[in-house]
Amino acid sequence: MPQVVTRFPPSPTGYLHIGGARTALFNYLLARHTGGRFVLRIEDTDAARSTPEMTRAILDGMAWLGLAHDDGPYFQSERQDLYNANVDRLLENGHAYWCQCTPEDVQAMRDKAMAEGRKPKYDGRCRSLGLGPGPGRCVRLKTPQDGSTAFPDMVKGPVAYPNAELDDLVIRRADGGATYHMAVVSDDHAMGVTHVLRGDDHLNNTPRQIHILQALGFPVPVYGHVPMILGPDKKKLSKRHGAMSVMEYEKMGFLPEAVVNYLARLGWAHGDQEIFTLDELVAAFSTENLNSSAACFDLEKMLWVNAHHLRAKAPAELSPLLARFVRELGLPEPGRARLEAVIPLYQPRAQTLVEMAQAAAFFFTPDAGLALDPEAAAKFLTPEAREHLAAVRALLAGLADFSVAGIEAALHGYVEASGVKFKLIAQPIRVALTGKTASPGLYETMAVLGKESTLARLDRALA
Repeated sequence: MPQVVTRFPPSPTGYLHIGGARTALFNYLLARHTGGRFVLRIEDTDAARSTPEMTRAILDGMAWLGLAHDDGPYFQSERQDLYNANVDRLLENGHAYWCQCTPEDVQAMRDKAMAEGRKPKYDGRCRSLGLGPGPGRCVRLKTPQDGSTAFPDMVKGPVAYPNAELDDLVIRRADGGATYHMAVVSDDHAMGVTHVLRGDDHLNNTPRQIHILQALGFPVPVYGHVPMILGPDKKKLSKRHGAMSVMEYEKMGFLPEAVVNYLARLGWAHGDQEIFTLDELVAAFSTENLNSSAACFDLEKMLWVNAHHLRAKAPAELSPLLARFVRELGLPEPGRARLEAVIPLYQPRAQTLVEMAQAAAFFFTPDAGLALDPEAAAKFLTPEAREHLAAVRALLAGLADFSVAGIEAALHGYVEASGVKFKLIAQPIRVALTGKTASPGLYETMAVLGKESTLARLDRALA
């Protein structure tokens, strides 16, 4: 069996969005699962809208997701000679012809066909004229006029299009540039692509591309068309649903492996398993398990998946990632030891790195800069509570073992000796140390802050 070769051909007219990232992922997984090759091709023939910034953003997005390509990136803007050589070949073998019809002529043909209840298309009037090149002339493919074009779709099953519904496709524009379909077919053949897995918005393009391949005598790849991703309301995915650049999810504190995991499950299944590493996806992937119905994007589910991956990572892996989000809060550079001590306190509850950084900000705030929530201070730092805080402060100052166990033993001893209920001193201590009423366990919080910061914060609250 020949080696499987897949490709991902984004257009640098926009960022790498969720839909494109999922297409890239499925092609990557198919290539890796079969021991094949994954090709990256930048379709930048739209010179007016393609920008180097968008190309860089696509490459950055692919790298962040961990979808490494084996060949490329190739740029279509640099390959026009190949495309036009294939157009010339079709002219020579009689599968293409010069056409002198203007855009206005073609529009008039379509309008007339619609008025007569026929399918609007080019009527082929230049097909048999034997024209040569000339100003304003394009080149059209001689599309088969009888029968149908059928192909087995990896996702949808058998598909067939009546050839009579298709007109003679332009393959070279009047300006001398090859068209999209000509470029795609030429590149797929030159790059050895065996499997084309793409969104089902390309389904109508497939019979046209097959016609070009057959006219050139090239092998036809195996095609598969994945349904588009919809929003929770079953409508086309938009920014309000989460159709953003994948790098926006990085800024929101998602892990790349979580985004990959979630995207893979949008339209693909492997039993009831929900959580996958990239290696597990490669091992399990099969196009037979791709769903032929549209998948709905669900940000809450994506957050749930991200939380799983956050919990699965070692603090040492997360610390450099979390450090960035701590800095973005305007806080000093966090130390690695402090980060790795804080992370386990939030892994059971945080859904994103941003959420973790915001919740844990008090750990990285200088003691003198800690702001107390006014309502919390008014409610819990009462004169009676301050008396207990002063006593606790004195107790902790003399504590030799400032570990979780040592702190817990000291505070329990104080509660028993004073007869006060622990809940009456816990919140005042928490507000003094964190500035708010919610935090991880009190003993763990104090142990991570350390003795010096704990005493300094109690002193500020008492003052």
